Amino acid sequence: MNKTKQHYPILFSICTAVLLLISFIMALDKDIWVLEVAPILLGFPFLFFTYKYFRFTTLVYVLLLLHFLILCVGGIYTYAEVPLGFSMQEWFGFTRNNYDKIGHFAQGFIPAILIREFLLRKSPLTKGKMLSFIIACICLAISAAYELIEWLVALLKGASAEDFLGTQGYEWDAQSDMWFALLGAVAALLLLSRLHDKQLKSQSKG
Repeated sequence: MNKTKQHYPILFSICTAVLLLISFIMALDKDIWVLEVAPILLGFPFLFFTYKYFRFTTLVYVLLLLHFLILCVGGIYTYAEVPLGFSMQEWFGFTRNNYDKIGHFAQGFIPAILIREFLLRKSPLTKGKMLSFIIACICLAISAAYELIEWLVALLKGASAEDFLGTQGYEWDAQSDMWFALLGAVAALLLLSRLHDKQLKSQSKG
């Protein structure tokens, strides 16, 4: 194992900690920040403490950092107020701030490769259409579960949950969120499977 691979978890951990710290300091609403970055707060410790038992490919860790960045930016402003979303609204003539759709696309795009790796390494499944179908279904299920969590938060917090939900009055927000997650999963499988296979092969030789 080369030094890059040996030290990569440290780099991943440092980058994650820096993202969380900066976003927390800059967050306009600390309560909403916790809700927005909750996937990082829950997922990162699990990844860190299970690393010596199951090390993902570099591609997965890079994608996770990208996802963490998207979540942290959303945590700073709340999804409906991210400046990039307002710029997109001006560029493309959107009727709302669509930064949340980037987040939900990533919610399918990044987990798709992580799930693909886990299934290829820990299940009897092999590469093919059935594997891709199962991965897409799992990503869609994760997105649906997240929408249920948002619904629960809305019930518990009432009107104050609007900043976290970021629906901006769009009645089909939950359905479109799940659609974007599904699109993200399919896009990841189409665009990254070949690169992922190369990294898996390289890692198995390491």
